[in-house]
Amino acid sequence: MIHKKLNWGLLSTARINRALIPPLQVSKRNQLLAVASRSQETADLYAKEKKIARAYGSYEALLADPDIDVIYNPLPNHLHAEWTIKAVEAGKHVLCEKPLALSVDEVDAIKAAAHQHGRVVAEAFMYRHHPQTLKALEIVKNGSLGTLKLIRGSFSFVLSREGDVRLNPEWGGGSLWDVGCYPISYARTVVGESPLEVFGWQVTGPTGIDETFVGQMRFGGDVLAQFDSSFVIPFHAFMEIVGSEGTLNIPRPFKPGVNEKIYLTRGDAIEAITIKGQELYLGEVEDMADAILLGREPRVTLDDSRANVTAICAFLESARAGKPIQLEH
Repeated sequence: MIHKKLNWGLLSTARINRALIPPLQVSKRNQLLAVASRSQETADLYAKEKKIARAYGSYEALLADPDIDVIYNPLPNHLHAEWTIKAVEAGKHVLCEKPLALSVDEVDAIKAAAHQHGRVVAEAFMYRHHPQTLKALEIVKNGSLGTLKLIRGSFSFVLSREGDVRLNPEWGGGSLWDVGCYPISYARTVVGESPLEVFGWQVTGPTGIDETFVGQMRFGGDVLAQFDSSFVIPFHAFMEIVGSEGTLNIPRPFKPGVNEKIYLTRGDAIEAITIKGQELYLGEVEDMADAILLGREPRVTLDDSRANVTAICAFLESARAGKPIQLEH
């Protein structure tokens, strides 16, 4: 199976598909074969526009196609677990958009299905595969910053489109699930473990979702992290990793491009490190091929996703209760 080319199917005509189509078109081990929508007419129009060979008028029809190896699930958050499990039960591997699920129980159900059917399921945190992230982790691990002390991050933008699914609290809306999940994931990845305790504040909007969220995490070894996310603050994104000997600033941590620069400060010296980089979503596509064809563990494991969902749920609980929440380990 090592030399097989994986056939992908898009589960809906979601806008985020535009980011995944180019890497599927250039990959030597992956190719886009089909798309599904809730109506045949929509699927046909989309397939014609994007030059996709097969179009299905229902999600079930796509899952029934025996030629499809991998499903990309970009559905609204509240449908991630349901349709990921259905795809796995149909014998498909799944790359699911973040967040993988909206509860720990849902993640556990996905993991159980993946294990039972021998399928690969991975959460689509594309930044995790980019050379910039790998370089940042290398700098932390090689001791250039000294002992890790503090991590700070932000991811905000103005969401002004009325009726957007991310404004619906029952569908897993809110800035924390949509963009706050990134700095939480980044901080956890840098530390290499889950926080011991979290504390969060939120400002809710007219629909009840958190328009703005600010959180703090306490890790073992006295490492602390802070982040903010928002739908009402102009675009703002960064990560900063602070150690006893230096600071690493990452201006574009979540959507890096090519030839990005990160900045290592030690004393009065600031070193600009250029990262050659690659097409942003190519890494997660190739990681799926490595996992499926070569039997390697995905870079974003289901245990990793479970830990991120656990932290997010604890943050929401903290904001509602107005007190810190300790995480079980």
